[in-house]
Amino acid sequence: MSVGSLIDISAFDVPGKGRGILDVARWTYLLRLLVRKGTATRYRNSVLGWVWSYVKPGAQFLIYYFVMGIVLQFHRDVPNFAIYLFSGIVMVNLFNEAFGNATSSIVGNRALVKKIYLPRELFPIAAIFVAMIHFLPQLAILLVVCLLVGWTPSLVTLGGALLGILLVVSFALGLGLFFAGLNVRFRDAENFVDLIKMFATWTSPVLYTWTLIAAALINHPWVFFLYMSNPLTVAVELGHAGFWAGTTGESHVFPDFFPISSAIAAGITIVMLVVGQLTFSRFERTFAQDL
Repeated sequence: MSVGSLIDISAFDVPGKGRGILDVARWTYLLRLLVRKGTATRYRNSVLGWVWSYVKPGAQFLIYYFVMGIVLQFHRDVPNFAIYLFSGIVMVNLFNEAFGNATSSIVGNRALVKKIYLPRELFPIAAIFVAMIHFLPQLAILLVVCLLVGWTPSLVTLGGALLGILLVVSFALGLGLFFAGLNVRFRDAENFVDLIKMFATWTSPVLYTWTLIAAALINHPWVFFLYMSNPLTVAVELGHAGFWAGTTGESHVFPDFFPISSAIAAGITIVMLVVGQLTFSRFERTFAQDL
């Protein structure tokens, strides 16, 4: 009997092979370290530090409010337009930061990726958690403002808003895994990501209401249906229902087919997670060489 046959190797993993996202549950300690690193280094050597988490969305909100609310007078048709606008902005900001961070996570941690083996999915997922942490100050501001104007939420609308946040995070993770794998070999993938992030604000009812899109596409109802089936659009509308509608004293109005479009958006998100994982695993084999 050989010595090798006496050694139990069941507890060992074959390098380079794993269960993808599922493996992250076994590496929670390292995940926490990566999240701490991401939050600690974000504003290192910065004078304002974490204040930037409030300044950036605040400046973005003021610009959009000036153009859409004051110049174009959208605030006349939408009660509490400032809250409507900001509740959409925080959703899109969460998507953009989570998506962007996840895409650059492998390249940004090239030193670790080249030296040791660990589930590479840890890096995009840690980037998503960092984005969620920086999303909290924006959410806190939104909640405070809503309370000041007499916000009356319900469990149903709050649950919908939480589902919207989950949809945003899941969709960003799926896209992030997809482009994180591509970005290691094809660095211009980040240019496509920048385009998607730029369009995200304008292809969702953040600066306007969905009724304007419905009126513009009245002769093309199938295009409007596709528009409403966008996961980010569904998430933004759920955010409006959870935060903005509670300040108006009225129930939020959805399109008649919103439950169907929401189910399709959830399906798109699941498909994107699967495609993202498969693409990530395909390019993961050559990460060390490509980096």
